[in-house]
Amino acid sequence: MIRALVFLWLALVPQVVQAEEVFITVASTTSTQNSGLFGAILPRFTAETGISVRVVAVGTGQALRIARNGDADLLLVHHRASEDEFVAEGYGIERRDVMYNDFILVGPPADPADIRDAANAAEALGRIAQSGQPFISRGDDSGTHLKERELWAEAGIAPAGSWYLEAGAGMGTTLNLAVAKDAYVLTDRGTWITFGNKGGLVRLFSGDPAMFNPYGVVLLNPERFPHVKAEAARAFADWLVSDTGQAAISAFRIDGFQAFCPNADAVSETIRDRAACPVETD
Repeated sequence: MIRALVFLWLALVPQVVQAEEVFITVASTTSTQNSGLFGAILPRFTAETGISVRVVAVGTGQALRIARNGDADLLLVHHRASEDEFVAEGYGIERRDVMYNDFILVGPPADPADIRDAANAAEALGRIAQSGQPFISRGDDSGTHLKERELWAEAGIAPAGSWYLEAGAGMGTTLNLAVAKDAYVLTDRGTWITFGNKGGLVRLFSGDPAMFNPYGVVLLNPERFPHVKAEAARAFADWLVSDTGQAAISAFRIDGFQAFCPNADAVSETIRDRAACPVETD
């Protein structure tokens, strides 16, 4: 009888432990997940706080829709205008800078549209459009796609025609299509560094301030979404912008290169000085 009770207790222990697990759900972008950043920093946060983080990695537009439905506890995305709108509409209560990298234009090394020496991103895109060389857009309402649309608008161009193709997919699939078609494409630098199937494509244009790519963390409004794990979510947001979290982001490397640069308001000068930002690499 005693042995049977012991076996029953042992069987129930995992269920009790699982029931007591504290976790939050973060709606974020594919670049933070696919780059390996979350894999590097989340175990440190969990070890320090006991809070597990479950990531839903989608395009920024989809992440915002998930959050508007109350199906996440906080956001970590990269389209500032959309983040500010999310807060202004009452879905979020606070948006803070976490980190940044930049967008780059990649394409065939022969550069038939001659964008290497363009004065800015708008001119580079204008040359692509004028040349009729293929350009692959994500076309998925992601942060990268939203930035691309902004850059086309700055160039005064509404891209259309056989040369402009929308993948309607994530960055990896879009890059694969660009490789297959020897086309130009806008990508975030972190994804480009990690991308294993570059084919013959190379980085051709970068450095325009308009291609700055900031990431922000946004807490959901607990008054609008009473079910969110507000305290645990704030603990994660606070950790991301703390010296500990910022140092973890700064230390993350892809093939030896820094992929994200910490830029929280309160980050110490020591961490800023250690960050090798911006990084120029192919």
